[in-house]
Amino acid sequence: MKPLGIILVIAGVLMCIFNTVSFTKKEKVVDLGPVEVNKTEKRTTSWPVYAGIGVGLLGIGLIAIDRKNK
Repeated sequence: MKPLGIILVIAGVLMCIFNTVSFTKKEKVVDLGPVEVNKTEKRTTSWPVYAGIGVGLLGIGLIAIDRKNK
């Protein structure tokens, strides 16, 4: 449980710092034998800061439970 808790704490901190992630999606539009048309689209996804705080608190809770069980 402790390694998962540490990973969640780190992910929570990163989610609070970086609220958005941009990525490029490449999609095949037309495929006519040797002729191929592709479409490249830039997408952005975001999440609220409280989601990062929640993930971090969940990780802290897992670390606390692991210490309590020992």
